[in-house]
Amino acid sequence: MTVTLIILALSAFFFVNGKIRSDVVALCALVLLILFNILTPEEALSGFSNSIVIMMIGLFVVGGAIFQTGLAKMISSKILKLAGDSELKLFILIMLVTAAIGAFVSNTGTVALMLPIVVSMAVSAKVSPSRYLMPLAFASSMGGMATLIGTPPNLVIQNALLGAGYEGLSFFSFTPVGIICVFVGIIVLIPLSKIFLVKKDEKKIEKKARNKSVKDLAYEYQIAQNLFRVGVKKNSLFCGKTLVELNITGKYNLTILEIRRESNTQNPFMKTIDQRLAGPDTALQEGDVLYVLGQFAQVEVLVGENHLDLLDTHTAEVSDKHVKQDVNFGEMGIAEVLLMPNSQLINRAVKDSGFREKYRVNVLGIQRGGKYILQDLKDEKMHSGDALLVQGTWQDIARLNEMQSEWVVVGQPLAEAAKVTLDHKAPVAAAIMLLMIVAMVFDSIPIPPVAAVIVAALLMVLTGCLRNVEDAYKTINWESIVLIAAMLPMSLALEKTGASSVISSGLVNSLGGFGPVILLAGIYFTTSLLTMFISNTATAVLLAPIAMQAAINTGVSPYPFLFAVTVAASMCFASPFSTPPNALVMSAGKYTFMDYVKVGLPLQIIMGIVMIFILPLLFPF
Repeated sequence: MTVTLIILALSAFFFVNGKIRSDVVALCALVLLILFNILTPEEALSGFSNSIVIMMIGLFVVGGAIFQTGLAKMISSKILKLAGDSELKLFILIMLVTAAIGAFVSNTGTVALMLPIVVSMAVSAKVSPSRYLMPLAFASSMGGMATLIGTPPNLVIQNALLGAGYEGLSFFSFTPVGIICVFVGIIVLIPLSKIFLVKKDEKKIEKKARNKSVKDLAYEYQIAQNLFRVGVKKNSLFCGKTLVELNITGKYNLTILEIRRESNTQNPFMKTIDQRLAGPDTALQEGDVLYVLGQFAQVEVLVGENHLDLLDTHTAEVSDKHVKQDVNFGEMGIAEVLLMPNSQLINRAVKDSGFREKYRVNVLGIQRGGKYILQDLKDEKMHSGDALLVQGTWQDIARLNEMQSEWVVVGQPLAEAAKVTLDHKAPVAAAIMLLMIVAMVFDSIPIPPVAAVIVAALLMVLTGCLRNVEDAYKTINWESIVLIAAMLPMSLALEKTGASSVISSGLVNSLGGFGPVILLAGIYFTTSLLTMFISNTATAVLLAPIAMQAAINTGVSPYPFLFAVTVAASMCFASPFSTPPNALVMSAGKYTFMDYVKVGLPLQIIMGIVMIFILPLLFPF
């Protein structure tokens, strides 16, 4: 028992520390349980064949298809338009629509889907998007409480009940709890978001009703202050050479954004300037105007060493006209891209990102924690939640939307962000989703829930709702899958060694004398506190057997205690790092850690107090 508790404590420590990936920590704990003969290899690996794990894999695929076909985007954007110009209506609709989607697909995917839509709608309503993005993240977690498949902790307590010989929960057993969570969330967040989430400088933006245009983004990332025009002279060393041969980024730490070249057309009604992205194979010519991003000192060195012409702000690019230069991207656009928590770009340098090679876009800057990284970008490693400013043609920027599992394009101009594309496979995806739910809801249909999910996932691939099997695999968050599969046997180890009995007995002895409600409160807030430091899934896996044993020792029903575990594990709002949705909106909303404390902590406490009184009413002791 002592060894098991030490392994458990070490696992919790490394989960909190965060320097080692949570799935690696879980696998290490699993190996230790085998090496110390606490579990047999068969018992230790049983988690990987557990129906919960298989269901989660299938649900990731189904959710990915719902997003890729544009079905969820179409429904949510049409509903949100009902708000019109009403700030309060928009707030309530965002919460309700997000919660409704979050009831059936992953909360991270829900936030990724809703982010660009909400930003667009907020700007239309002349309100700062920061007021809506944190409630958006919270609503996705609240919605997950409404169905059996809404969030992994729900499946964890279902597994705990079935494993102990109790009757399992139905698909909509969670719905009353989810509805109450959403209702409490709306009531509490309406005033808190108004007070704490709209900053003073953003209130000015509201009054001016400014859209987040290309010029706004250029100003925000200080592009204008660091953008210079350089002309290629007749006898310049650049003439006839490609950008890959010149290696300007490597030598001078500068970025060539685009090349403007006088067009050969003689038609006076046609444009006289060709704009082209500065690709590696682009050969420079005399008269080309290069748009160079970087420090002025480095630009001077570039100009001096290569016999170039540093153009002043009044020199026109064509003819002898003189105009004042402005940041005018024309056919070239700029947009913000927010990295997803499980993106393959995490911890990779910008130069290795493949943005230029695969998508023909440049990375101009990184927003991280309210700060802007604009220099030495090529060697800068990207972090989860970073907002990247990218530049390229509008067509290439639109192509970035194809990789929703990797990033979310949130900073496009209003007209671009508001576009909704309805794929012809959306009705097929909707039909498959509904059939899966029907099979899981009605006991008269002789299909086990895990089989219904697997069939739905296969149909999504076979009917073309996902482009191919590789796309299906990309939708799966393998870190979460391995974490759950490796941690589920920990509960078995706790039971085999008697550790869960010791811990639950301690809870019962200290709190049980005050009645089951106080014991329920102790389990709820213990889970709530632990979830602030480790993932909600890991917390649920660790606390579910303890809550079960505590209920048995007290002689009461385990249902309210297990519901306390899943609700407390999912309703964690006081930290940006407690759930992926919280972290995902941090950069987009320009939130600080204290913003989550000011808004999330009161909500988390109020939600806990409400649940302690509501759960025994819904699921009597």
